[in-house]
Amino acid sequence: MNGGDPAVGRVAIAELVQGFYDAFPDTVVIMDAVRGAGDVAVYLWTYEGTNTGAGGTGHAVRFRGWEAWTFSEDGLVANSVGTFDAEEYERQLAEESEPSHP
Repeated sequence: MNGGDPAVGRVAIAELVQGFYDAFPDTVVIMDAVRGAGDVAVYLWTYEGTNTGAGGTGHAVRFRGWEAWTFSEDGLVANSVGTFDAEEYERQLAEESEPSHP
C-alpha cells in the first residue's frame, strides 16, 4: 500500500487489516465501484472510522483509495497494488475538525 513493503500471504494480509481494526474499531469500508477487464480489476473504496484504539487520537477519518488486483488462472489475487491520500489521512488524525466529505 502506498509503495510500502508488500504484505505477502494470507497471514501477512490478515495482520495488516487487523492493524486497522485495532486502531479504528468502528471501521467501515464502502465499496464505491469495481471495474474489471480480463484478469485485472480496480476497486475504488472509501474508509471511515474513529481512531479509538490503544493510543488513538479519538479523531474520525474519512478518506478514499483504490486497489488494482491481478488475478491468477485459478481466480486468486496474484498481485494487489493500492493507494490512498496518506497526507489527508494524517491531517484528519491530527486535527479536531470533522473529516472532509468529497
